[in-house]
Amino acid sequence: MQNLLLLFSSIAMFAGALFGGMYLGRKGQKESKEKAIDKRSEAKEIILEAEDEARRIRLSTAETEKVLQQRSERVDQKESQLLAKEKSLEEAKVLQNKKIEEIEEIRSKQVERLEKASGFTREEAKKIVLDAVEHKLAGEIGRKIREAEGKIRSTADEKAKEIILEAMHSASTDYVAEYTISKVKLADPEMKGRIIGKEGRNIRAFEELTGVNLDMDEDTPNEVRISCFDPVRREIAKVSLERLISDGRIQPARIEEVVKKTQSETEKIMFKEGENLASRFGVYNLPKEIIALLGRYKYRFSYGQNMIEHTIEETKMGVKIAHEIGVDAYKVKVACLLHDIGKVLTYEEGSHIELAESLLKKYKFDNSVIKAVAEHHTDTPTNIEGLIVQIADSISGARPGARYTDIGDYVKRYVYEGESTGYH
Repeated sequence: MQNLLLLFSSIAMFAGALFGGMYLGRKGQKESKEKAIDKRSEAKEIILEAEDEARRIRLSTAETEKVLQQRSERVDQKESQLLAKEKSLEEAKVLQNKKIEEIEEIRSKQVERLEKASGFTREEAKKIVLDAVEHKLAGEIGRKIREAEGKIRSTADEKAKEIILEAMHSASTDYVAEYTISKVKLADPEMKGRIIGKEGRNIRAFEELTGVNLDMDEDTPNEVRISCFDPVRREIAKVSLERLISDGRIQPARIEEVVKKTQSETEKIMFKEGENLASRFGVYNLPKEIIALLGRYKYRFSYGQNMIEHTIEETKMGVKIAHEIGVDAYKVKVACLLHDIGKVLTYEEGSHIELAESLLKKYKFDNSVIKAVAEHHTDTPTNIEGLIVQIADSISGARPGARYTDIGDYVKRYVYEGESTGYH
């Protein structure tokens, strides 16, 4: 019985598996069919879309071909027109050349007939006509030239006067000419004895250190005069003596200390003055030695005219003239600043022109600047910069009040004028 139940159970399980497999098989077949139907529908849609796109491309291509065909026809038409025009121009050119040849032939025949009738060749007739016209106009041309020259001279003179006056006006400076004698006032006449010192040791030490001479004139008990050919030494001596008198300690060691300090301070002052003078006119990068020499202008006088003031005045005029006539103003400016630099080289032999020229060559200045400085006192400067420097220098030195007259020159002039006029 138990075995029978196991058999029936096994049969039931087999039957269930069999019927279950059959059910699942039918279901899978159904799903596959549905998927196949979906794919066929999708493929059909793709084919339809491709056919639509192909039709659209064919239509677009046809339209493009039509446009290109129309353009090609227009190009062919224009090309035909251009060929026709070119042919027409060639024909016109040939016709024009033919007419020119005909005209030239007619003109040659007419010239030949005229030459035969007049008895002159073409060149002879041309010369006769030109000679007649030239003779007729010679007087008028000469008159016009003279009028033009006179007008140019008048205009040039007026313009030159205008330039010079404007330059003088823009460069005028207010200053009083100083004299070269240095004096130191004494509060007490007995101070002279202290300055001289025991057996003259103080005055000797002072004169040796400063390079000046002290004048202890008895006619001026409250004054000491300082004399020296070098204005810088004279200035150092003046300041040093004033400091010694103020301090009261006058003896050789103290004199040496004060003179050295004053000399150092004076050199700094001069260098600063040189820098100020150069920078005032925009001249930079000058060698330090040149700047130091420019600073010595502060204590240098020429005919009573302070050299810094004279240089400022002259440079202003020189630059103004250079701008007016279109000359390189910078070269004129440098030449004006350095034109009298030889005058401060008191420790060397030679004229101030020679010394200045040698100095500028040493520092390799521009040749036109060297030439202008070297020739600013000559009668015929060979470069325009030198001529401008000469003009500006002459105006600055010759204007009223710029320089004082030496008493010796005044006496000579007075005697000469008295003899020439009969008055004494």
